[in-house]
Amino acid sequence: MATLADTEIKVPSIEDVKRTAVVAGGIEVKDLEAPDRKKVTSRWELWSYYLYYVGNSGLGPFNFGPSQFQNLLALAGHNLDQPGVACDYSVPCVLPFAGIPQRNINSIVLVTNGISFAIQVVLFLAIGSMADFGTWRRWILVFFTAVAIGVSFGWLGVEVPSKWETATGLYVIGLIGYQGALTFWTAAFPGLARSLPEMMDSQEKLMAQETTVEAHDMLDVMSRNRLSNIAFTVCSVGELVILALCVAILKGMKSDQSTEQNTKSLSVVTAFSGAVWILLALPWFLLEKTRPGYPIPEGSNIVTAGLKTIWTALKGIRKLPDTLLYLVFYFLMSDVLNTTVTVISTIQYSLVSYNTLQVTYLLIVGIFTQAVGIYAFWWVQKMFRLSTLFMFNVVIFWTMVLVGWGLIGAWTDKFGFKHVGEIWAYQAFYGLLVCPWYSYSQTMVSELIPTGKEFLFFSLFSISGKTSAFIGPFVTSAISARTNNTSDSFYFLFALGAVSCILLFFINIPRSRRHCKEFLDAEAKVLKLS
Repeated sequence: MATLADTEIKVPSIEDVKRTAVVAGGIEVKDLEAPDRKKVTSRWELWSYYLYYVGNSGLGPFNFGPSQFQNLLALAGHNLDQPGVACDYSVPCVLPFAGIPQRNINSIVLVTNGISFAIQVVLFLAIGSMADFGTWRRWILVFFTAVAIGVSFGWLGVEVPSKWETATGLYVIGLIGYQGALTFWTAAFPGLARSLPEMMDSQEKLMAQETTVEAHDMLDVMSRNRLSNIAFTVCSVGELVILALCVAILKGMKSDQSTEQNTKSLSVVTAFSGAVWILLALPWFLLEKTRPGYPIPEGSNIVTAGLKTIWTALKGIRKLPDTLLYLVFYFLMSDVLNTTVTVISTIQYSLVSYNTLQVTYLLIVGIFTQAVGIYAFWWVQKMFRLSTLFMFNVVIFWTMVLVGWGLIGAWTDKFGFKHVGEIWAYQAFYGLLVCPWYSYSQTMVSELIPTGKEFLFFSLFSISGKTSAFIGPFVTSAISARTNNTSDSFYFLFALGAVSCILLFFINIPRSRRHCKEFLDAEAKVLKLS
């Protein structure tokens, strides 16, 4: 009978351990392929990617468009229980909407947001599932860009209060176009980061065992954060230039001389932002290199392959516990942040009486501090080589401080977004300490998903945020409609934020890489990918 001493135990060599180590995205070192230098990310391509985001910053469909929408609602509305009496904000301003004869206009905005986000859930899931196959993905971005720009010009035909219902449609479609363009633009950045010259050099050295997995992974982390944070910084600086031109347009149109001129000016600057987007999108559309996704499996077409991918991802996401945990966190925290911004925006627009020039000045303050804040976060991370997760935790802390300040407004009329001065302070605080959420949240996504599945998973995470935003606006609008106090919405938002923060502490990025490897292996068997 064989004894333990007679049993040969094979101990893996150091070389075997190195070869089976998993890098970001779930690829084992032994499975790495020599990088294709034809697909290297050039400086021109990288800067065209940055410039696209200046156009896709949302000034039209996400700032001026919503301002015009709420402006028209306010002009078309009447005081609660006083039909025919123009809104003076001594009582809630109301309009008939969705079967309710007197719905608070702030509630209308929140409900409309929910409708838009619900449509995005279906649309993004269908398109995102097919985008990781073949070479057609660039046309997705072209489509959503065209929709958003078209809506920006559409506002030129909506300049009187009687067209508030048309404005509602433009608002919904504009958000869909903007969010679609943003989602599929964002999904391209992990591939760009992997194709940077220094990343290709590091990959070749890793394959030749001339560098360590740890060094390669740190370079990968820094490369992803560099692209993400610089993109947001460049976007912020570009927005300041565009806003300066908008101020010149507003002053030239004398937007502050009458309500009619203010309303017309809002439509003009919204269209102007769309024109700028056209100019800034063209370089990326022309210079983006084709980096093909997976080939369509034999016996399938793009639609059936997409459906199989959705099923595989939904069934297999349980095998990605850290990704799933972050998905739940992202679901909750996106709801908190998106709805908080919407609630504060509704308060802001009421306090400044929808004055286009003052709204623009507020945007300038917010965007300037955003540029400073995002770059400062990146500088600190680069200097001290901090992880994405650490930086993200810092951002979440300040986000909860912001929500907590709004909650104060439910208890007192002295503070908590009750005065114009607080709105100015909010813009600076939000830019410096909360806006890094947008860069670090997407970098976190990229570090937790399988390589080659970026478009599917970025769509899934975008849907997660939109699904939660479908819930948040309805809950907060119900609270606002019931109490006629918008600040009461912060009770729900603060409690939801506190719960989501707990989840973030259990995420383990190194562990997630092995799970990504297992996910890719399982999917390859289902789709019969080579």
